[in-house]
Amino acid sequence: MFKLTCDSTVDLSKSYLDERDIEFISLQFILNDETYDDDMGQSMAYADFYQKIRDGAMPTTSQVNVQQYIDFFEPMLQRGEEVLHIGFSSGLSGSHSASVVARNELLEKYPESQLLLIDSLAASSGHGMVLDMAADLRDKGVSIEEAFLALEKDKLKVHHWFFTTDLTHFKRGGRVSPAAAAIGGLLNICPLMNVSHEGKLTPREKVRGKKKVIEEMVKKMQEHAEGGTHYAGKVFLSHSDCLDDAKKVAELIEERFPNFIKPIRIESVGTVIGSHTGPGTVALFFLGDERVD
Repeated sequence: MFKLTCDSTVDLSKSYLDERDIEFISLQFILNDETYDDDMGQSMAYADFYQKIRDGAMPTTSQVNVQQYIDFFEPMLQRGEEVLHIGFSSGLSGSHSASVVARNELLEKYPESQLLLIDSLAASSGHGMVLDMAADLRDKGVSIEEAFLALEKDKLKVHHWFFTTDLTHFKRGGRVSPAAAAIGGLLNICPLMNVSHEGKLTPREKVRGKKKVIEEMVKKMQEHAEGGTHYAGKVFLSHSDCLDDAKKVAELIEERFPNFIKPIRIESVGTVIGSHTGPGTVALFFLGDERVD
C-alpha cells in the first residue's frame, strides 16, 4: 500500500487525515507580522482567524518551497515507501512547481524510489475531494501507478461552485475589480464563481441576494453532477466562518438529490484559502462532467 500525502489546502479536518493515514505539508499565512502554519486550525483556531479579519487584519500567504518539500518527502523515501502526493492547484500557487523540483532532486539521490505528484487543479475541499478519491483507491488495494492514472483522468470531474457575501478579499486578490466590488456591495451582489479547468478561480454569474445565489449554486449541481438529481456520489461543502449558510446549501441538496452518499461533509475553509476569501464564503464540491473552461 502506498503512502498518501497532500498540501494543507485540502481544507479537511485533522481528524479526517489522521483516520485515513494521510500526512500533509503546511503552506503558511502571515497575520499581523506573525507567520503561522496552515495546519487545520492547530496554530490558530478558525474562529479566531476570521474574527481577526473582521477586526481589520489583512493576512497574506506563502507557498511551500523546494527545501521544505525535500525535508517532507525524504524520510518517506528513506523508509522505502512509495509516495503519491496530491498538490494544491498550480493555477493558484507555485507550490506544485516547487514540489516538482524537489522530486527531481530526490530521485537523483534515490533513483529506485517512487514519488508521484498530482497537480489537483483544485482548491479547498475540492482539493480535498481529489485526495478522498485517492484514499479510496489506495484502500481498495490499487497500485500507486493505477491510482495516479485514475486521478489524472478524473480530477477535472471535481466541480467547485462557490459564492461570497463579502467581496473585500476577492477585490484585494484581483479576482473582482474595485468597481465591481463597490457596486456589488451596494446592490447586494453575491458573485457565483467556480474553479476552471486550469485550476483558477473564475467569476461566472452575478446574483443578487444570498437566497438566490444558494439556489443558483444548487442548480449548477443539477446541471453538472453525474446523473443530475440522481447523483449518487459524495458531496463536500466548505465555509469561511458562515456555517449557517453552508447548512442552507446542504438542506437544499438533501431535498433535491435523494441518492447521494450521506452525510454531506461540511468543513471549514482553512487559513490559507481563507486569507484570500475572507469570511462569508460557501463552496460546494461534487463529481460531474469534465470541467472544460
